[in-house]
Amino acid sequence: MKNIGYALVLLLIQPLGLARGAESGSVPILVYHRLGPIVADAMTVKTSVFASHLEYLQANGCAIVPLRRLTAYIAGQAPLLLGCSVVITADDGHKSIYSDMFPLIRRYHIPVTLFIYPSAISNAKYAMTWQQLREMQDSGLVDIQSHTYWHPNFKKEKKRLAKDAYEKLIKIQLIKSKEVLQQRLGGHVDMLAWPFGLYDTELMDQARQLGYSAAFTLDARPAGRSDNSMALPRYLMAGQGNSLGKLLATSSRSHREMKGKP
Repeated sequence: MKNIGYALVLLLIQPLGLARGAESGSVPILVYHRLGPIVADAMTVKTSVFASHLEYLQANGCAIVPLRRLTAYIAGQAPLLLGCSVVITADDGHKSIYSDMFPLIRRYHIPVTLFIYPSAISNAKYAMTWQQLREMQDSGLVDIQSHTYWHPNFKKEKKRLAKDAYEKLIKIQLIKSKEVLQQRLGGHVDMLAWPFGLYDTELMDQARQLGYSAAFTLDARPAGRSDNSMALPRYLMAGQGNSLGKLLATSSRSHREMKGKP
């Protein structure tokens, strides 16, 4: 099997991180941004490494479940996910998600959620086209959700803009993204990934009021019912040094220790 050496390393260093997450009622959500043959920047994961992640999860009986299945559990609308479970997401809409990730999604027949900011689609050279997004959605394996309209840094904008202008910006980013995605693709958009993982109480309140049922950060720990539905944590997968088993085992340990504190 291709990349078998890497997969064997993962098997050796991965103890019980994934299973323990499931036992505690929390599930790791992974987020990727770009794939490619080499690590071109800090946000790129080699396509071969992503493939080895899928091989590892399959070999260890870890189910890759739809994000919406996990949010239903967190909202108290579905039972606990039993056994080893993982969720896979991808942010931004980079063209490599179509060229490199989508063939693997189909090969392994796994559910993936894409968080897209529509201003880039069929516009920026690095981004996918609307036709490619439709093809991915039509596969029945890919759910497409919001990453705001143009991926602003809300922290910087809050400092730069007057209060009224900032509040207007938030509404434009959250509403226009939802409207354009639904108009272009016809799906139901009610989940949001915070740009740069930045969020605060005001943003969470606005998202909830504007019809989002869940929003996602880059806080590196498993997601469970103890988390705010507007700030559900994900693990950022980036660079060539990602060791899936070690990362999840370490983070699972840290999460249990934090929960044990008074």
